[in-house]
Amino acid sequence: MVIKVFLASSSGSTAIKKKQQDVVGFLEALKVEYAQLDIACNEENRMWMRQNVPQEKKPANGIPLPPQIFNEESYCGDYDTFFDAKEDNSVYAFLGLPPPPGSKEAELADKAHILENGTHAEETNGEENLDDSIEVPVEERNGDAHGEEEQAAEEEEEEEGEGGEEEEVAEGETAEDDALEGETAGDAAEEAVEETDEAHADEEEQEEADEDREEEDLQSEEEEEAEVQEEEEDDEEETQGEEAE
Repeated sequence: MVIKVFLASSSGSTAIKKKQQDVVGFLEALKVEYAQLDIACNEENRMWMRQNVPQEKKPANGIPLPPQIFNEESYCGDYDTFFDAKEDNSVYAFLGLPPPPGSKEAELADKAHILENGTHAEETNGEENLDDSIEVPVEERNGDAHGEEEQAAEEEEEEEGEGGEEEEVAEGETAEDDALEGETAGDAAEEAVEETDEAHADEEEQEEADEDREEEDLQSEEEEEAEVQEEEEDDEEETQGEEAE
């Protein structure tokens, strides 16, 4: 299987050139065999690339831009999907190639396989072995143990009956205690409400007193201003009178 990378050797876009170099450089670092197919100088390569990119993977204008990556005739993806695969350590899966033994992607694939298959199989086998290891006692097979179970059940019922009476007495005492606690809590709540009302009334009285003081202060200021204004007017009249004489 040959990986095909469709590139544009004479592209004027710096972004496209950088993406192409990133793809080629990473494939060379992984030592993956690939073939570069130039769409700028070869019209057949350009037409083949455009026709074989799936319709849902094409941009809005319908013209896919390089780099585009194929595994033989199978479409792998463009630069964005290649970049995502590189970030997720799944480039070999993206290219449709088996990861080499010892690589990080191979270790992740082994762990995923163990989680999907190995753990479930171990649990299933463990449950089967556990079921096989349980042996039914001989007494249960003969029916003797059944009579002993009935006798033990009757004794438990008698003990529960005696304990039930004690529980009823305890419940009665608990109910009385709860009633007393409820009354005490009710009295405390009423007292708290009364104290809150008194405090609220005191606050209202204080606010009214403050408002009355403010009104008185304002009136005093207005009276003082009126007196000052009258004095100024009198002074002006006297001055005008003297000037007239």
